Amino acid sequence: MECRHCTSPLEKPGDFCLVCREANTEAIVLEAARDRATITMLAGEPDDPGERDADEQVLGETTITTTPEDGENEPIELRNFAGLIGDEIRRKRPEEVYAGGVRAVIRAVREDVHHPFYRVDDDEPVAAVLERRGNRALDVVETPPSEKISGSHSTLIGGRTGMRAIHAVADHPHVKKVIPGPIDAGGKGSQSGMRAKVTRADDGGNVRMLLRDGSSVQENRVVTTARDREMGERIRDDLNDVLAEAEFQ
Repeated sequence: MECRHCTSPLEKPGDFCLVCREANTEAIVLEAARDRATITMLAGEPDDPGERDADEQVLGETTITTTPEDGENEPIELRNFAGLIGDEIRRKRPEEVYAGGVRAVIRAVREDVHHPFYRVDDDEPVAAVLERRGNRALDVVETPPSEKISGSHSTLIGGRTGMRAIHAVADHPHVKKVIPGPIDAGGKGSQSGMRAKVTRADDGGNVRMLLRDGSSVQENRVVTTARDREMGERIRDDLNDVLAEAEFQ
């Protein structure tokens, strides 16, 4: 395959071009099973305005396999598997990654690479991502998570654990601000430890994040870059997936 920008030869489809220093892959779709992962590379806006069908947006795919281990060898094998997936993602330098499949694999890959991740659950994930990206034009917020937290209530339930949950949400690229609310200590007690959940979006695309720790509940307002309920719901799904992968659900 040749670079879409300067026509220099590439070792693999969608690779970042080391000649003109331009990316050829804008997004990656990761379909992760425990023993196999498929990476599909998607192009960005074509240079030629006439090239806009789905086939021309798919640059190619790569499959990585592993033999799952049991017992004490499993963490090492899983980390190595995630590292191989991460290597393929890094050589493309995409703007974002859409991932579906086994959560343990996705979590391990997220720890290995530093790209915005979005969850996709669909029988045809590549087609779903192409449609989703075609309908999505959301601003990306590059502010560090710690600078997105504001408001008059500075106390979080759960201490450092609560702050870790807040940071997981604030780290999302379509979250502008997280505003902690007051703590209600009159709820029903729970022995499950710190739990977090993001509720349905309002008409403006913003959501609420509920933190629960024992009998205490805290509702935190999350301001997003969505402009309507539909786009807010997509961000809500992403945020709940992030919290689930961080084992807050």
